[in-house]
Formats: sequence, C-alpha cells, structure tokens
Amino acid sequence: QAQLVESGGGLVQAGDSLRLSCAASGRSFSNSAMGWFRQPPGKEREFVAAVSGSGSIRNYADSVKGRFTISRDNAKNTVYLQMNSLKSEDTAVYYCAARILWQSARTANEYDYWGQGTQVTVSS
Repeated sequence: QAQLVESGGGLVQAGDSLRLSCAASGRSFSNSAMGWFRQPPGKEREFVAAVSGSGSIRNYADSVKGRFTISRDNAKNTVYLQMNSLKSEDTAVYYCAARILWQSARTANEYDYWGQGTQVTVSS
C-alpha cells in the first residue's frame, strides 16, 4: 500500500530555514506529480508547491515564491521542500501529496495520496 511520510518539521525563529522531506513507499512515484500543502491553525488547507513527474515543471503559491523550493529525488522516491526566510505566517501543518498523473496541480482534490503531516512553527 502506498504511503507518504513527512519529516523535518519543527520550531524555528523567523528568518530561519527548514527542509521538509516526504518519503514515499509502497509504489514508485517517479512519474507522479508531487505537491506540498499546508493548513494554518483555524484555516483551510492551502497549496504551497508542486512538481511534475519529470521534475521540470514547478509551481508555487504566491506567498512562498522566492522563499521555498520544491525538488525531488526519484531514485530515493522522495520529495523535498526547502523553506528559507520563514515567517510567522508560515506556521502550519505541512502535508505531502502525490497524484497518479504526472502533471502538477494546485488543488487538493486532484491528489490521490496524502501523508500524515508535519508541524512547522515559526516564532516571531
């Protein structure tokens, strides 16, 4: 059974960096688009970043563009989210997601698999 497991979350100060990892198991996602979403306290889940199956197309939410970078290592079946210049408004539970199709997508209902989430807290 396919499984996504996030790691790398934690408590940091504003301006710090974190790198989240999402390790996939149970099947290969090398041809699948992968994405990161987040859910801030008391708010809806929102799109953060996505990468196509080939890794050639990357999309970002405006709020993280220029600060966050999504990447993937298909040999390790892992996707990463490098987060720099963190702000207090980045505080959220971050979720990794995968879809069967290779095209990246920005809406949660287009993804087929989800991780359990990892907490990121940025103190100001």
